[in-house]
Amino acid sequence: MDAVAVAHREHWGRLVATLIRVTGDWTLAEDCAQDALATALQRWPRDGVPENPGGWLMTVARNRALDVLRRAAVEDRKLREMAMIETPAPRDDRLRLIFTCCHPALALEARVALTLRTVAGVSTSDIARAFLVTEATMTRRLTRAKSKIAAARIPYRVPEGDALDERLPGVLAVLYLLFNRGYDGEPLLADEAIRLARLLGTLMPTESEVASLLALFLLQHSRRHARRDTAGDLVPLDRQDRDCWDRAAIAEAVQILQRTPVEGPYALQARIAACHATAVTPGDTDWSSIALWYDELARVQPTPVIALNRAVAHGYAFGAGRGLELLEHTRDIRDTYPMVIAVEADLTARAGDHQRAKDLFREAAAAAGEGPERRALLARAAEL
Repeated sequence: MDAVAVAHREHWGRLVATLIRVTGDWTLAEDCAQDALATALQRWPRDGVPENPGGWLMTVARNRALDVLRRAAVEDRKLREMAMIETPAPRDDRLRLIFTCCHPALALEARVALTLRTVAGVSTSDIARAFLVTEATMTRRLTRAKSKIAAARIPYRVPEGDALDERLPGVLAVLYLLFNRGYDGEPLLADEAIRLARLLGTLMPTESEVASLLALFLLQHSRRHARRDTAGDLVPLDRQDRDCWDRAAIAEAVQILQRTPVEGPYALQARIAACHATAVTPGDTDWSSIALWYDELARVQPTPVIALNRAVAHGYAFGAGRGLELLEHTRDIRDTYPMVIAVEADLTARAGDHQRAKDLFREAAAAAGEGPERRALLARAAEL
């Protein structure tokens, strides 16, 4: 039933967050929320969708939790708190849940999986498929993560002051990794990353990096229908059909950036993406601005991959020779990251040495293994 599916997406995080806060039992919270949705599937087609679906689900989930707690003979305080729950959880509960799922004591992949299951309500089977493991394996991983939270007494709260500043980048990193997994081939994860970024933005409206991350996701995701051809092969950015780009998503992202200060790496990445997304044709791309944004990004986040992208930007803005000069700073990842060779090949071709560029494209293809990236690199070599 569509109404139940919508309610699941909109209210799952609220239901689970409130029940965890009151009961302190993650499994009980998820089971009761799931029972409430199952009851809705039975009753709503017969009785109609209630005016307040979230409140209805919370009441059913609360009553189910009360029954379980009474049978377990828990202390009166928890029973009294459960009995007082009438409406969907306040925003703070969902924020607590996000920060708890993303606690640095957990491994990064465990944080991603737990966030998907507990905050977003994605099924364990779907998460397992995204991580290329069996459902049983993912169930064990989620169980271990919840057990670690309990055993380590990880607090169910939003950090404050300096602690918030320290923890927020970790939360954003989880969403970033989640989006990248989706961007590389699992659309469900990209969609969930965008939805969670929107949620985090409503809960933390004054955090510029939260807004910038949402803008970055929207800009990257706007090209999803143009990134591959009918054979499934990757299409370079300068050859994509820009009529297939999602202009509404681009416009929303640009509006977000217009009212958001540049205060961190996601803000810088979003502005680079905006330069690409707002260019009507490849020739309109403002490479000089992109190069300047990458200069700043390399200063605040000096990683080899950013250094590689900076070399590309400078190569297009100021000439292939300048790009090849900056590429020397990425030699330490050349053996493990075939894209370095591909970038060298592209810049070499633009510098006019087509024979060497062709050899480099083939070398990059061999290092990339099987798949669409290899085919794209070989196609570039064939063009030369």
